[in-house]
Amino acid sequence: MNSAIEAEAKRPQAPAVRRHPLARWARRYALQIGTVGVAFVIWLVFVIAAPTTFLSFNIYNALLVTTPYFAMVAIPLTLVIIAAEIDLSFGSIMAWGMTGFDVVYLNTQNFWLGFVACLLFGLMAGLINGLIVVKVGVPSLVATIGTQFFWAGAVLVVTNAQGIGLTFLQGSILHEGLVGRVGGALPMQFIWMIIIAIIVWFLLNRTQFGAHVFLTGDNVDSARLMGVNVDRVKITCFALVGLAAAFAGFVQSVDLLFFWPTMGQGNFLNTLAAVFLGGTSVFGGTGTIFGTFVASFIINAINPGIVAAGLTQYYTQVIYGFIVVVSIALQALLRRRLS
Repeated sequence: MNSAIEAEAKRPQAPAVRRHPLARWARRYALQIGTVGVAFVIWLVFVIAAPTTFLSFNIYNALLVTTPYFAMVAIPLTLVIIAAEIDLSFGSIMAWGMTGFDVVYLNTQNFWLGFVACLLFGLMAGLINGLIVVKVGVPSLVATIGTQFFWAGAVLVVTNAQGIGLTFLQGSILHEGLVGRVGGALPMQFIWMIIIAIIVWFLLNRTQFGAHVFLTGDNVDSARLMGVNVDRVKITCFALVGLAAAFAGFVQSVDLLFFWPTMGQGNFLNTLAAVFLGGTSVFGGTGTIFGTFVASFIINAINPGIVAAGLTQYYTQVIYGFIVVVSIALQALLRRRLS
């Protein structure tokens, strides 16, 4: 026995595998690299199929203006999905926040107070979503489908299904600060998209709260045993989505200078597709803000790319749905292989 042990001890050991720094970096940021790769391939396809459109500055200017409308919601929605929950009510909350602006402005004639009310209405809606999921115990899929209809109905009741013109905001500090142009070229809504992305990225990757979001999504029971206040983490994530949805709704309305009670309803598929295409797992515990940021531009480029290539825009929803299904299917396959 001893001789066998001594022989084993004398056997030369295989040297530890030392990965090249570049390989370690690629492994660490595989999700982000994959998203950028997809973006490049899709851009190349559109350049080949419609060079006149995708080699012109105008298409990129349009993307910088319109992408933030749903990306500013998709970015904090990433937190909710990393925490292994889902929020499908963000479109209705966009309109609900603007309803708060409508009510307060019509009674005070002060658009600053209206702006604050808009954000508070959105925050309140997000908190209610979180409380229903966490404290009542309703699955987030069911809860937010219900609140989606509730907030949409509340908007129609309060506004009597009538929109409101916002031309009085034109030229104001609020208008210029939200949808103006930096240097006469760069749209402010894109700047706000970057600001939101940086804030949420910092929360997710550089704070204890972000670590708790990952822990909660990866294994909620283990998170609780480690002392994580799972309820507070989830409620905060829902609240951030509500706040961001109201802000995005306000920015879009200010840009159009009109509030439509049905606004936000068309952002459902592209918002979800941006999150999942960006590498966020529907099973929770995995996701990146950078991935969602880049994927938002991919998703928003699909519609003009399809039209410019000579196809009908009816293909857009087919592709959005395909992206969501394939992303989730790939995540399920990878999860099964790694488990």
